[in-house]
Amino acid sequence: MNRPEFRRFVMPAALAATLGCWAQPGLGAGFALTEQNASGLGNAYVGAAAVAEDASTIYFNPAGMTRIKGRQVVGAVSLIAPSMKFSDSGASTVPPYQSPGGGNGGDAGDLAAVPVGYLSWELQPNSVWLGVGVNAPFGLSTKWDSGWVGRFHAIESSVEAININPSIAWKVNEQVSLGAGFSAQWMKATLSNSVPYSALAAASFGAAGLVAVGGPNREGEAKVDGDSWAWGWNLGALFQVTPATRIGMAYRSTISQDLEGDISFSDRPAALGNAIPDGPVKSKIKLPDSFSLALVHDVNPRWQLLADYTWTGWSTIPEIAIQRTDGSPVSTVQLGFKDAWRLGAGANYRYDDQWTIRFGVAYDKSPVQDAERTPRLPDKSRVWTAIGAQYRASAQTAFDFGMVYLWIPDASSDLQSTSAGNLVGSYEASTWIFGAQVRYNF
Repeated sequence: MNRPEFRRFVMPAALAATLGCWAQPGLGAGFALTEQNASGLGNAYVGAAAVAEDASTIYFNPAGMTRIKGRQVVGAVSLIAPSMKFSDSGASTVPPYQSPGGGNGGDAGDLAAVPVGYLSWELQPNSVWLGVGVNAPFGLSTKWDSGWVGRFHAIESSVEAININPSIAWKVNEQVSLGAGFSAQWMKATLSNSVPYSALAAASFGAAGLVAVGGPNREGEAKVDGDSWAWGWNLGALFQVTPATRIGMAYRSTISQDLEGDISFSDRPAALGNAIPDGPVKSKIKLPDSFSLALVHDVNPRWQLLADYTWTGWSTIPEIAIQRTDGSPVSTVQLGFKDAWRLGAGANYRYDDQWTIRFGVAYDKSPVQDAERTPRLPDKSRVWTAIGAQYRASAQTAFDFGMVYLWIPDASSDLQSTSAGNLVGSYEASTWIFGAQVRYNF
């Protein structure tokens, strides 16, 4: 590649590496957060679209509100403790004229608390219900050591999403219930990585450029902050097939986020001010839709069996096209997401009138393909193993507790980049999740 061609490639790539991906590892495969209550945590959220035992069904299947008498409020919090480490194979590189890699990056996992809340209201007895949920369907964060070997790909990645979900449910008859909801979703992202100033200057202006920035090993940090509001919808249906068997179906729409923010460069040499200026940037992301089919079967008064299948349309994010706000292109990051699915089985054991014990296991397939795995999203398919319990303190009040361990196999990295260096090795990851919830009928 000659110098003019290299310059045309490497300048946009500096921004592309910075924006990389607005999203990052969540706890469902991809970057979704499945942790929308604690009552389902002990079942690994298996059967969530059909269980409908509290107001959190507003998220999983709004038709389930028809099983909740009177008025009910639910509050829950999940503590998510991920561990994520990279092992360099020895073949990783950094851009020309930059200091060699500085280690494997430490543990990029970051403890997070995910609170949620729901209110269900039986507006017309045994006929119409209204509800609202406030939750976090996407998010979490990672932070690699600032001097690590992959610092030109990613250092910090933080995403927050808040979803406000008013809903309505209608009990058609004793066998059929229908529900619908509207979502107003706010998303915020903060991303950073190192920028190879010496390599950029040499590629753009030759030896004179390298001298102008003060020689080799000049680098700084690029940071993006952006946010947006977007809207979506969800539908649900619940069928009481027999007195002991219930089937739930739920669909959540895509949500198109038009993220707008600013990019800034720390310690940037004056010679590069016009080449990589601070300023506004934007990126459009179409978050995936999903469909769930769930089954609940009461074997006897003590045992209840659960099963479900969920499909998620992650192929709505094949790439991230990055632009200045005037529409001029910066770069395109190929992600190559594929549609994914989740399959699970679980059980509840009613020990007595106060205590219920929960179990669950699920396989969650990742949308990330090996060839496109980056340190912002080093995702891999995982297995959920869960246990939990419910304590019914009174007719009005119940408490739920749950614990999950995610088994995530090692994920390979063979990321090749002229502008950010090659990142070759593997990721090792695991996650613990702990949840608690209270529900109150009034």
